[in-house]
Amino acid sequence: MPPELTRRRALAAGAVAALAGCLDRQDGGLGSADDVSEPDSRDEDPPEDPPTTEPPIEMAHSTAALRQEVANGGVPQDGIPSIDEPVYTDAGSDETPADEDIVFGVELNGETAAYPRKILVYHEIVNTEIGGEPVSVTYCPLTGTAQGFYRGGTEFGVSGQLVNSNLIMYDREAESWWPQVPAVAIDGPHDGRSLQEFPVVWTTWELWRDHHPETQVLTDDTGYVRDYGNDPYSGSYNPTTGYYDDGGPMFAPVVSDDRHQAKTIFICARTPDGPLAIRKELLREQELIDLSVGDGSYLGVYDPRLDTGYVYENPDERTFEYTDGELRGDGTVHAPDELPLDRSLRLDAMWFAWTGIYPGTEVYD
Repeated sequence: MPPELTRRRALAAGAVAALAGCLDRQDGGLGSADDVSEPDSRDEDPPEDPPTTEPPIEMAHSTAALRQEVANGGVPQDGIPSIDEPVYTDAGSDETPADEDIVFGVELNGETAAYPRKILVYHEIVNTEIGGEPVSVTYCPLTGTAQGFYRGGTEFGVSGQLVNSNLIMYDREAESWWPQVPAVAIDGPHDGRSLQEFPVVWTTWELWRDHHPETQVLTDDTGYVRDYGNDPYSGSYNPTTGYYDDGGPMFAPVVSDDRHQAKTIFICARTPDGPLAIRKELLREQELIDLSVGDGSYLGVYDPRLDTGYVYENPDERTFEYTDGELRGDGTVHAPDELPLDRSLRLDAMWFAWTGIYPGTEVYD
């Protein structure tokens, strides 16, 4: 069976017509071209491109090489529709996820929000605003990666294409293509530029709600008809069923590395000294790990409050003692996310998803 048909079948498994895209909106769709009025933009500022920077680290592959690796994901552009008008509810409402449900948590400018995986698995991108910032919260089920991007005045959509099985987003202003994991444009006017990111925490609703009781949470009032109680990729990382089990990726990886099972979860970071990957279970077990990347010294820190981890730059090789979920150093007690060190942005990723893009990554396993 061709790979693109495999992905289409996965999306159909949850009784979902993923290819229907915007035509199956609950409001009845757009109708014919004659029914749609051209918006009058004379009183509106034109959309802006997403804010970009130079890539934080050099990729092993050129953008031209990654373009050669692009695969058809089996759906057209926007066939997996982004959520552009998200509806939220309070943590105490009766529309919240189950305690054990996976959510992607965001804290930005003093505001917090949670995005249930059972919703994002059908949409992959939420264009929203958090803490006064226009942003996109993104999730790729094929690579197990949840990432956040500043979007400026534009929006991101699902291109329908993949590289290394990873979601390729496109921005609706310039139509550059942005693979999610490296966050570097591989085509279009932004070719070679990097998106500006913010951290997203992979955790459970119970842990996120208890740590952020004032949080908002995305509801399934998306405007689309989806069976949000049924994951089309079958289960979660714990049950050994469906795509999330110990099988291989849906598409051949750009670089194969068999040191670990393809879908083993790592905490990954693009540090100033190069890419880094820590096996998540190792960080859970050891809680505090001294790391080195090139000539740089770092710390890996586990946070049991959210079952997540952080990567800190530690150029002076300061020492800390980890006890009962807290760190002590220089006579001061710190929470795992509040060490007096610069923190590198990190993300959870399947082994093949990270090493396919960063094959020279420093690995702690």
